[in-house]
Amino acid sequence: MTQNQELTGKVALVTGAGSGIGKATALLLARHGAKLAVLGRTEKELKETADEIEQAGGEALLLLADISDAAEMKEVYGKVEQTWGRLDIVFANAGINGVWAPIEDLEPEEWDKTMNINLRGTFLTVKYAIPMLKKQGGSIIITSSVNGTRIFSNAGATAYSTTKAGQVAFTQMAALELAKHRIRVNVVCPGAIETAINDSTEKRHLEEAQEPVEFPEGVIPLTDGKPGSSEQVAETVLFLASDRASHITGTPMWIDGGESLLMG
Repeated sequence: MTQNQELTGKVALVTGAGSGIGKATALLLARHGAKLAVLGRTEKELKETADEIEQAGGEALLLLADISDAAEMKEVYGKVEQTWGRLDIVFANAGINGVWAPIEDLEPEEWDKTMNINLRGTFLTVKYAIPMLKKQGGSIIITSSVNGTRIFSNAGATAYSTTKAGQVAFTQMAALELAKHRIRVNVVCPGAIETAINDSTEKRHLEEAQEPVEFPEGVIPLTDGKPGSSEQVAETVLFLASDRASHITGTPMWIDGGESLLMG
């Protein structure tokens, strides 16, 4: 382990740790000394993340769970406590794009699935972490999006954007409530990032919901239109998890190369 060990002795839990932003963040936190509980629903992917951490000399605990299932999330935190006896960092990152469709075409069960995973899942991830975090304080970081916070022009993304807006409100409510316990709560809002989340997005009849919008050339000004990387988001999460961000709470951070300033 050659990098700065600023997180040595700390325990972090990352949801959605099998790929994309979650995996990049789990690996980065481990390189900086944290012990990692990697949580997700795909064992093969999680095992790859855990193996990479352990091969680099770190410690990893593989946890299979559905973040929207209360019993499973309670059990997850029981395993973390049994294994390491503490928890310092929670990255509530797991989520889905769900179905993107006109509101009248969106089925109630499709709406509910997006709400359950993105909002209920965030709530349960934070709720059951609090007893351990209260023991010594800690940091919670939630993954939201530019959608629903600065961008409202992506046709059909109503359910997704509603959950992303809700996560920002949840962050700010939780930040104030938990401050007396020395628990900081912040939220990252990535723009276009190279991950596989779009592969599982179902899009239907979007032309019916689309409004004509003209953007200047170069959708992402800072990178000449190129999307960001999971590692760039991970670096922001590392900062928010560390003592370097000890006076930051209740704060959304947009990681989008200026994209949402054009598209908002």
